[in-house]
Amino acid sequence: MAKKKAGGRVFRCSSCGYSQPKWLGRCPGCGEWNTFEEQFQEADFTPGFASSAAAVRQTDEAHPIPLEQVEVHDTVRITTGISEFDRVLGGGAVKRSAVLIGGEPGIGKSTLLLQAAAAAAAGAAGQRTLYVSGEESAGQIRGRADRLGIPLKNIELLCTNSVENIEKVLNNINPLVVIIDSVQTLFSPQAGTIPGTINQLKYCANELVQWVKERDAALFLTAHVTKEGIIAGPKVLEHMVDTVISFERNEDDVRFLRALKNRFGSVDELGIFRMDEKGLAAVQDPAALFIIQRQGELPAGSATVPVFEGSRVFMVEIQALTVPAKGTMTRVFSDKIDSARVSRVAAVLEKRIGLRFSDQDIYINVAGGIRLREPAIDLALALALYSARTDIPAHKNEAFIGELSLAGEIRPVRRLKPLIKTAQSLGFTQLYVPAAAGDGDDPEPAMQGISRVENLAETIKHAFGSVK
Repeated sequence: MAKKKAGGRVFRCSSCGYSQPKWLGRCPGCGEWNTFEEQFQEADFTPGFASSAAAVRQTDEAHPIPLEQVEVHDTVRITTGISEFDRVLGGGAVKRSAVLIGGEPGIGKSTLLLQAAAAAAAGAAGQRTLYVSGEESAGQIRGRADRLGIPLKNIELLCTNSVENIEKVLNNINPLVVIIDSVQTLFSPQAGTIPGTINQLKYCANELVQWVKERDAALFLTAHVTKEGIIAGPKVLEHMVDTVISFERNEDDVRFLRALKNRFGSVDELGIFRMDEKGLAAVQDPAALFIIQRQGELPAGSATVPVFEGSRVFMVEIQALTVPAKGTMTRVFSDKIDSARVSRVAAVLEKRIGLRFSDQDIYINVAGGIRLREPAIDLALALALYSARTDIPAHKNEAFIGELSLAGEIRPVRRLKPLIKTAQSLGFTQLYVPAAAGDGDDPEPAMQGISRVENLAETIKHAFGSVK
């Protein structure tokens, strides 16, 4: 097989690292489209998957261990001192684990981890935290710490992008918590001469992950994301670590912390922060965060529903707008609710109620910018679409809970009682819930303000007086 001469170009897949001398539309290695990027290759290469230096490094002969002889260790967690952060992690960072935090530049990753470093250092007497920065100078980090009022005791700062230097310091001070900001800045001559390449990311991340697996410490890596919102670099980077956390924000400058992968906890929990002059602060009353406080009645096209995010219930307002289609094809604009679900609910309304949506462009928004995935939102989504199409507003203190079938039936949902309790505690006096109970979670028959509905037509008749 022919080899490319030194100093030539090479095209490498940004997802899996597959290399080719020519550009390809689709990667033969992972099947992804438009992932090949042109890079400069100083050494000869053979098309295929590039092997890292760590992979060819000589190791001792490996021997299998009977599973029954493996010792089971209790999961020991290190608290970050930030309740919302600990919630998403599952109670804190597990020792001998690696956590990858992805987010756009300026969202607050460095601030969050600097606050966590200070809290971890304060809570562990005699043990230090190492903060490694490859992007900012020591003066910039000290200035941020002073501005936020962060205590500096037991925090060691290292400004370098050399993995070899980082490993030397790690072995010398043996810190309890290690923070790398960010993983895309790391560099090692063992992985080539070009910083920021796929091989560099894979090699450097692997070296640090292997280090923490042998120590009673926790490793935090920050990473920037692409314009599509995914972590920049090869997908294998997410497979190397134990926990992957996404850091997002909405238009109101509220930050959301959500686990995309967690080997030691749930991926359903949501951490909510606000940025103020003292750094990131946890939102104290998240249940009512996504409700718009209005003096008057609801506008047409709005409906409210309580939803679970992890172990907590939030009240959210779904907003819908319909306008005549500008072309022969109708469109659905919805980034917080799956557009396929919106189309399905609109189709049920058209078939079972006779309200036409096939000539309408549909716009869906969720107040507060939270993403909704629960089946229990179907009924509220249907009522919001109905209200938008007929221009009849729903009542202000009403909430709708239920999954919608293709036949227009309201199906039961899980954990109904906490949903009802949260809605009533926030002043919602009329709730529409499925008539059928689910998993023994049926509310008491005598509960006031509860209307049990069997289908979509019945719900619309009760909420709006008639079906238009």
